[in-house]
Amino acid sequence: MNYNYQKARELMVENQLRPNKIKDPVILDLFKEIPKENFILNGEKTIPYSDSDVTLIDNRGYLKNLHIAQLINYAEIKKEHKILHLGALTGYVTVLISNLCMKVYAVETNEILKSQLKNNVKKSNSNNIEVVEGSFIDGFKSHEPYDRIIIDSPIKNIGDNIFDQLSSNLGKVIMIKRENIYLSKAIKITKNNKNFSKEYLFDIFSKYDLIEENEGFEF
Repeated sequence: MNYNYQKARELMVENQLRPNKIKDPVILDLFKEIPKENFILNGEKTIPYSDSDVTLIDNRGYLKNLHIAQLINYAEIKKEHKILHLGALTGYVTVLISNLCMKVYAVETNEILKSQLKNNVKKSNSNNIEVVEGSFIDGFKSHEPYDRIIIDSPIKNIGDNIFDQLSSNLGKVIMIKRENIYLSKAIKITKNNKNFSKEYLFDIFSKYDLIEENEGFEF
């Protein structure tokens, strides 16, 4: 019996996203159209549309579909935006973002995931994604400033020079800050010239950790 992925995507949107205040029709259509199952490493191809995290390797994986949609929704991405995506995994979120903006620079340091990321970007025919050699803590300075820097995996701290790579005209970091082993918080940090403001978005309960131990800037 063949699994109906298209139906699963439609049910995910109707049962997980739309009832939880994800109303933007463009975002909803992207979640209906982009085949998340193509970005999963193991054989469990039927689980991407369940209401749960999807582990790829060790402590890395995709958060619940709702959390991914919430982060993208709060990012308020525009067509003219240039985005730095830190922790791109195998490219699912990267491809989602690429449909909303002008350019995405994707950083992934795990060689297994990076190999899949490059393959998936090529297969997606997304001509506005570039996989680059950056750092989860220090970003990628070569193409700064960025309108958005998105970190969709929990991380304890980031380097303070990440904020130097933001556009001073309301550039935003959308990230998941790990509070402890049980709890992380999605936050939005907005840069206005040399001033910064921080907004709490929602809680996340996930075992994932982009970097298990790091020393960076704690906002």
